[in-house]
Amino acid sequence: MNKYIAIVGSNADKSTNRQLLQYMKQHFAPVAEIELMEIKDLPVYAKNADRKTPEQALEMAKKIDAAAGVIIATPEYDHSVTAALLNALSWLSYSVHPFVDKPVMIVGASYGALGSSRAQGHLRQVLDSPELKARVMPSSDFLLSHSLTAFDDTGNLIDADNTKLLDGLFQDFEKFVEITKQLNGTLSQDKVNATNVSWQDKK
Repeated sequence: MNKYIAIVGSNADKSTNRQLLQYMKQHFAPVAEIELMEIKDLPVYAKNADRKTPEQALEMAKKIDAAAGVIIATPEYDHSVTAALLNALSWLSYSVHPFVDKPVMIVGASYGALGSSRAQGHLRQVLDSPELKARVMPSSDFLLSHSLTAFDDTGNLIDADNTKLLDGLFQDFEKFVEITKQLNGTLSQDKVNATNVSWQDKK
């Protein structure tokens, strides 16, 4: 049974993206272990001379390193991901690089009709950056629209088609994780390259 880290891409106390991940944790419990990871207590990202990373981010990196893969649930704010999620990813690509070649599945819940589609597209670009270099499962976004009415009183998805789609995507993600384990020819060099990325003037 694989263990996955599920990142709540919001710092809100009440979030339908957290609710979606809680549902996935319970729903897929027979086949996978999913641990939710919060980002809301991280300090605001700022570079420092000694590349010091907050202890919370270091602990998050250790859990991501040990996991078979990562699931990220993102809301959509202004056609993009949240500032809190970008902040977390900045800390997780500064002095530590747990996402390098790590399988990632993106999901998202939105109050509107588009289900965070533009935010998920933006997140793919961010995760493909040289400092993160994650392996995001292609053509697999789960877009949960009208999320305020998507769950019943027990936290389960109401719409059977949404449940069926999520089941299929998660099965594909498990296969993607196994395939990714075989794509390790450049892993060590990828980690070195991510560590050596610098946007500062080296003169």
